[in-house]
Amino acid sequence: MPSREKNLYELETRLAGTLRRVRPPSGLAQRLRERIRVPEPRLLAARLSDWRFYLLTVGGVVSGMLLIITVARALFHLADRRG
Repeated sequence: MPSREKNLYELETRLAGTLRRVRPPSGLAQRLRERIRVPEPRLLAARLSDWRFYLLTVGGVVSGMLLIITVARALFHLADRRG
């Protein structure tokens, strides 16, 4: 076995002995379930059918993109003037 492969094998063997699974404390999963709140299915359905939600979302994304484009154009214009 070449030296490089031997070193790699030794490293893998060492890590296999060092690294092992860690069990989470008991009750951790239950506490996480309590903290992460998933809305009721009827609330999700109501939100998906609400066209105002989509309108606000699309409007926010478009507004943000326009702001980024405006700032970028202003910076390019200022950089071009000084150059």
